[in-house]
Amino acid sequence: MNRLFVLLALASCSRESAPPAAPIATMPAASPAIRMRVHTETFGSFRLAGHEPPREIPETKGGGLALFDFDRDGDLDLFVPNSATLESPRRGPGAKLFLNQGNLRFEDAGERVAIDFAGWGMGVAVADIDADGWEDLYIAALGKDVLLHNDRGLRLRDITVPAGLTNPRWGTAAAFGDLDGDLDLDLFLVQYLVFDPAQPPPREQYRGIEVFGGPLSLTPEPDAVFENLGNLRFLEHTATSGLLEASPGLGLGCVILDFDGDGRQDIFVGNDSTPKQLFVNQGGWRFAERALPLGLAVNADGAAQATMGIAIADLNNDRRPDIFTTNFADDTNLLQVSRASDWEDRTRQYKLGAVSRPFLGWAAHFADLDLDGDEDLLVFNGHVYAQATSATMNSEYRQPALCFERRGEAFERVQADWLAPAHVDRSAVFGDLDGDGDIDAIVAEQHGPLRLYENLAPPGNWLQIELLDERPQSKNRRGLGARIEVLQGTQTQTRWIYSGGSYQAANPASAHLGFASADPVRVRVHWPDGALSELSNTSLRQKLRISHP
Repeated sequence: MNRLFVLLALASCSRESAPPAAPIATMPAASPAIRMRVHTETFGSFRLAGHEPPREIPETKGGGLALFDFDRDGDLDLFVPNSATLESPRRGPGAKLFLNQGNLRFEDAGERVAIDFAGWGMGVAVADIDADGWEDLYIAALGKDVLLHNDRGLRLRDITVPAGLTNPRWGTAAAFGDLDGDLDLDLFLVQYLVFDPAQPPPREQYRGIEVFGGPLSLTPEPDAVFENLGNLRFLEHTATSGLLEASPGLGLGCVILDFDGDGRQDIFVGNDSTPKQLFVNQGGWRFAERALPLGLAVNADGAAQATMGIAIADLNNDRRPDIFTTNFADDTNLLQVSRASDWEDRTRQYKLGAVSRPFLGWAAHFADLDLDGDEDLLVFNGHVYAQATSATMNSEYRQPALCFERRGEAFERVQADWLAPAHVDRSAVFGDLDGDGDIDAIVAEQHGPLRLYENLAPPGNWLQIELLDERPQSKNRRGLGARIEVLQGTQTQTRWIYSGGSYQAANPASAHLGFASADPVRVRVHWPDGALSELSNTSLRQKLRISHP
């Protein structure tokens, strides 16, 4: 059957047409090489704002996080845009900033740092948009999006209006990248659907149970793209960029990086219940949507999925990005592995399909959690319908996280006590929070507390790489869009410095690698402007900063 016909037919169906899930056999326990300790009191009594259980679709979609060095003291701080309520959608309790004090202790910045945002926050993107050395934030929101300028670690100041970024639509995620090759950072905004909190849509039926309306019955919003003009000003190019020539999806996430290897930054978009999109950069602020012919729009069965989270890795060592996306329950998560000129669904081969069917996935991230030289996978889950049970929807409302250890050409699910508790999770960020060389995580539960996952990996061999471009003509100081290759013996590992991914999250602009051997390595940095940096005989167990040549 023609693949396009299958796509169109399946995309027009609701989730109710999906067959019941097959019983899932219990996975054998993997070795406890990956161990974490969960801290539930790190952020005090703070809880994400909102109503539990959710009554309408906006209450199920938020919970973004950003992990970055706000105050330039050398460690990673946490920003939480926070959400609001249907009763007061334009004014919530306000964003939060937690400053890293070391030893996994975080302090609420409180009155010390003024934050000009109290709206219904969703996704967060981080970048130093004016190259002043202080990283700024863009918050996608239900209502007014906000661009916050970091005023030297003293205030996050709202400069949205003078920057030309006023946007009244429902933004869910955002990412920064040099989309026109002029050495500064432009902005891509993912938008969801038309929703009026004062007039929610009618209730709908899902598996014979009354639930809130949407998303397929509601009107999708097109995504948007903005050029950085310098001097903290942006210019929208959406109307002439080619974005509107593609059917708008129900966008929930994105990643900006060079997917096709032509030297230009492309945009991958994950959509809810509609096909994924890849906007291939044509130059001159023109983009062509090419996900279907490149094998990225749908899964191997030709089905459009409800995509939430996005994770990037190079699993087949071809130096091209492979894409993992999390999806709705009663479906499987998806792994699309690159080939010479396209991508193919390899979910089953890597053993990431059947195990995910009972779960509704959100944040996801590849990281070498056990420092053995390959990347493992963490996925956080939780249903959108509070009525969900195994009996009624083949899936529970509260769900445990999934951790997969890389074993050769496949992944094995890790069974451990730290993974057992069930939550309604959404966003997560990943980075070395305590400076011990391994990757930790912070997770946001829907309208609940934040949890910190401390990695208990024994001391091993690792390398963390940050990029620095201090040329006067460059405004992309952190090298967003770069590809990093690290060679040790016959093994090559590839990482990208990119904006977007996980779910509505901003991870640190750095690359982390683990190694089975302590032997020195060779590092190659392919900068987004085509320059190449090479370092040989590099020792491990260090944070390495590489400057543009």
